[in-house]
Amino acid sequence: MATTNKIANKNLIIVGQKLKLKAAAPVADNTTYTVKSGDTLSQIAADNNMTTAQLAAANNLSNADLILVGQTLKLTAAATPAPATTATTTTQTNSAAATNTTTQKTTQAATTTSTSTSTATTTGSTTNYGTFKLSFYDPAALGSNMGYSGVAANLSVFPKGTHLKITLSNGTVWYRTVNDTGTFAYSNPHQLDVAMPSSQIPSAGILYATVEVLH
Repeated sequence: MATTNKIANKNLIIVGQKLKLKAAAPVADNTTYTVKSGDTLSQIAADNNMTTAQLAAANNLSNADLILVGQTLKLTAAATPAPATTATTTTQTNSAAATNTTTQKTTQAATTTSTSTSTATTTGSTTNYGTFKLSFYDPAALGSNMGYSGVAANLSVFPKGTHLKITLSNGTVWYRTVNDTGTFAYSNPHQLDVAMPSSQIPSAGILYATVEVLH
């Protein structure tokens, strides 16, 4: 206790003096080892979780079989640099060798169009609108100078400027261009009023014919 409290005179203590009751434990030195008789380098290394090579390298020992009694050995292995790691990255690029696009074009041979109550069928350069009722008028007799190349029609069926091929049942063909309309046309979409000199108007007055639109 005298040693622990650094008391030179064991017979002299003072009232109120604080005394340490436990001696301070000596601090072990784990960084070195003193060689004893019978020691081997491999055994010292194993006892301190080192390899023989690490212990020899830490103490610069060229001969691991030669150590001396009383020799102090360092127990800290020299830091060994970590081996360089080479990372190889493989990038796979997937590319399509070729993209073939096939575009199929479908040509419709016949197109059916419903206009008002008419059914039209397109064949080649004409569209057949079926059978129409024909009436006749003489523009000159009405004081008009429109001539005889035109025809009056329901403009929702045949807009102005439409070129028509009119085929009678006896095979006679007339070519006319829609250039007029009339009150008859609104209630009779299947009727055409054909311009014609009075002298040439058929005596029957009313005929039926196949009407085609020219393209």
